[in-house]
Amino acid sequence: MKTFLSELRGAVMVTLALAVVTCGLYPLAVWGIAQVAFRDKANGSLIVEHGVLRGSRLIAQAFIGEKYFHPRPSAAGANGYDATSSGGSNFGPTSQKLNDAIKDRIATYRTENGLKEGTPVPADAVTASASGLDPHISPANAELQIARVAKARNLPVAKVRELVAANTATADFSIFGDAGVNVLELNLTLDRL
Repeated sequence: MKTFLSELRGAVMVTLALAVVTCGLYPLAVWGIAQVAFRDKANGSLIVEHGVLRGSRLIAQAFIGEKYFHPRPSAAGANGYDATSSGGSNFGPTSQKLNDAIKDRIATYRTENGLKEGTPVPADAVTASASGLDPHISPANAELQIARVAKARNLPVAKVRELVAANTATADFSIFGDAGVNVLELNLTLDRL
C-alpha cells in the first residue's frame, strides 16, 4: 500500500508540474515572445483608423456597391464572410449546385463590371476560398473591376490602377504563392482619397 501511495503521489506531482508548464508557463512565454517580436500579427493584423476598428488584413469582408472592389465569394456562415464560421461549401466539381452558382456569379460579375458576354472571368471572382475568408483577389480580378470603381468614384482609371498596384502583394520570395490584392486595404485607400 505504501508503494502504491508513493507512486500515486509521484504521478500526481508530475501531472501538476506538467500542467503548470504546458498550460501556464509555455503559453505565457509564446505570448510574450509574439507580443515583442510580432505584435501586429499576434494581435490579428487589425486595421484601426482614428480609433475605429476597420477590419483585419487577414479576413475578408463583404463589400457591395459600385465604388468598392468586391472580394471573392464566401461560403463562411449563412450570409458569408462570418469569421466565426470559417469554411467552404464542400461542394465538389461534379455538384450541380456549385456549377449553377458559378454560372450565376459569372453572369453577375460580367454585368456589374460591364464586360461583354464571353469575356473570361478569373476563377477567384466566382469561387470561394477554402476558408471562405481569403482577403485577397488576383490582380486579374482587380483589373476587371478598375473601370467600374473609377467611374463610380469619378477618378481617372490610371489613378485607380496605380492604387491597385500599390496594394498588390507579390509572391513570397518571388516563388511561393501568387500575387494578390488585399481588398480591404485597397478599399480603405480609396475611401481616404
